[in-house]
Amino acid sequence: MHELIAAPFVGGYFVLRPDRLQGIKIPEVKFRELERGSAAGEACPVWLVDAASRRWGITLPGGRIDESVLFRQPPLYGHSRASWEINLGCDYDCEHCYLGEKRFAGLPDEGKFRMLHTLRDAGVLWLQITGGEPLIDPGFIPSYRLAHELGMMVEILSNGSRLGHAKTLEALTALRPYRISLSVYGATAETYDGLTRRRGSFKRFSKGLAAGVEAGLPLDLSLIITSGNAHEQQRMRDWAGELALPYREYTHMSPTIYGGAESLPSQSVAHLTTREPFKGCNAGHTFLHVDPHGLASICKVGRDEQINLMAEGVHGLSRLGAIADRLMLRTGGCSGCQLSESCSVCRPLAKRYQGAKAPLKSYCQHGQKGSAA
Repeated sequence: MHELIAAPFVGGYFVLRPDRLQGIKIPEVKFRELERGSAAGEACPVWLVDAASRRWGITLPGGRIDESVLFRQPPLYGHSRASWEINLGCDYDCEHCYLGEKRFAGLPDEGKFRMLHTLRDAGVLWLQITGGEPLIDPGFIPSYRLAHELGMMVEILSNGSRLGHAKTLEALTALRPYRISLSVYGATAETYDGLTRRRGSFKRFSKGLAAGVEAGLPLDLSLIITSGNAHEQQRMRDWAGELALPYREYTHMSPTIYGGAESLPSQSVAHLTTREPFKGCNAGHTFLHVDPHGLASICKVGRDEQINLMAEGVHGLSRLGAIADRLMLRTGGCSGCQLSESCSVCRPLAKRYQGAKAPLKSYCQHGQKGSAA
């Protein structure tokens, strides 16, 4: 199994370690040196051994380059990052969830493996595995192992309820991801269980969180602030601080991916913040999303046009950039808006809000002024 990954990324060349976010940027001449040395069966150069020791505090095993370094090819159509919903099923029923009906369905294991090979062939280097809840999928562990073996830098988004299970911990400690992001829905059982609508969910999360900390896994907390748990916001922050874990806060609730409004009442109006004007993003151009059935879209929100990777293969992604450009046009309810240059959300997200008949103030900075969105 490889210790390091050497890959081109956003116009540069990097040496990466699968369990660390920080990498080493190298000039192209060094990258080509490693490529040639690997093909010739040469030993790891001194400069690489020294750089790995300084950056990660590791000692590369003696031997050839090809025994320690896995080489990745540049993206075929520019897509170096992807998110993948391994399923939409979940053991929680959170009132704020943007997925709406969380039906457990998707590709069989063989299909999952084929899809991961397709993403590898496309040049995807950074992969986020999400759901639903990914750790409840019977195919998660073999799929995760394959993504690692294919030379992907993996992040896992989870509610943490299964993180304490022995087989899960064994897999994640044997082949560590660079980050596991755990969602936090409260600081007490009453609040947490109330939001997830599952009795005992706080106990399972707490157990999983403790197991992950004890195992030294690279945990990152996502504090989800809703109308039902906002009173525990500071307690959630303090919890993260006590564990010395980094955290981020999410306060804006979105309509479901089907345009449903059932998730919006969970919004804490007092915690709505003024978002920066949307200046564009690389969705569909350098980033893509894949749903449980192998359908690729520009992102988790912009699913209006999808590419069937199982039927078309990697070359279907050649159309994704043009799809992204179409979906980002200010059309429908936003056409003609004189203030669109300072709009705070992208067009696909605005369309979801409009479909859900959400109040303008929940997604449009100009709503309180009575302006058109």
